Amino acid sequence: MTSASMANAPDHLAHRSLWHSPWLKWGILALFQLALIAFPLADRLNVQMTGSEVTLEVRPVDPRDLLRGDYVIINLAITRLGVRLVAPGEVLSPGDTVYVGVEADGDEPAQPTLITADRSVAGPLAIAGIVRSVFEDMIVVDYGLDAFYVPEGTGLEIERMDSSRIRLVARVADDGRSLPVRLLVDGKPFNSEQAF
Repeated sequence: MTSASMANAPDHLAHRSLWHSPWLKWGILALFQLALIAFPLADRLNVQMTGSEVTLEVRPVDPRDLLRGDYVIINLAITRLGVRLVAPGEVLSPGDTVYVGVEADGDEPAQPTLITADRSVAGPLAIAGIVRSVFEDMIVVDYGLDAFYVPEGTGLEIERMDSSRIRLVARVADDGRSLPVRLLVDGKPFNSEQAF
């Protein structure tokens, strides 16, 4: 073995032992887990920071599913839509991703105007959802906006309210992703812990 190769041997061994270190393996695993947590949070933060606010009408809430821990289950009026709103020539099936174009008029709840599988056709403000059911005269769409976190112990208060007094304000990104941001009761924010 030459003196040059002997001089390089410790560097090579140090480099090799670094990759076999349990600390490096645990560090990489920890970074991977942090990335798994951070990605959905970053996505939600992006929608919250860049999305447009839209107020949505709430239908009567099913009291059997209302209170689950610290959140309430609400039904949006735009969950059940007439098939007349489907874009001409489109045939939708359960499992399809759709974009429901909505128009907001001041403080009034946004009204659905079009259901389409093409985001570019849906208009400037559209909420993405998944078709759950297709009936002869109705399409049921899930937007992932049906759970809303509330301070502990306030779920029963919401359950007892007339649903016509309640509105959900959501943020909607340009690509249709949406996020619930606050509940309104009689036009005023309901005390909520919803942040992410």
